[in-house]
Amino acid sequence: MNQLKLKKGDFILIIILLIVATLIYVGFMINRASIDKISAGESYAHIQVDGEIYQTVKLTKETQWIEIQTSNGYDLLRVRDYGIEVVESDCPQKICFTFGHITKLSEEIICLPLRMYITIISDIPIDNELDAIVS
Repeated sequence: MNQLKLKKGDFILIIILLIVATLIYVGFMINRASIDKISAGESYAHIQVDGEIYQTVKLTKETQWIEIQTSNGYDLLRVRDYGIEVVESDCPQKICFTFGHITKLSEEIICLPLRMYITIISDIPIDNELDAIVS
């Protein structure tokens, strides 16, 4: 019977692969923990029109309707399933519909004709410490 003999280089390669797999797994677990931390808090849609805060809306499971009427146009927003989306707009391009139903932290909807900007924020502060300063 032929026995498989592993050389020293084979053992080193196996150990390197195990270390890389472990690092990838740990990275996924850290990312998952931060996502769970964010989802444990409450999310909000921060709505700005013309660079000014128009409204901040808590994202809930229940449906809420938000009408935005300005001299630049009209948008109708729907909050549902812990997200927000544009369902009606009188702008000619209708680009704001392409963003769809956003639910994740830092996702955004932009409507240029109305000068509207919507982003998802959380009530849990995120660490924004500097990694380095380069001069």
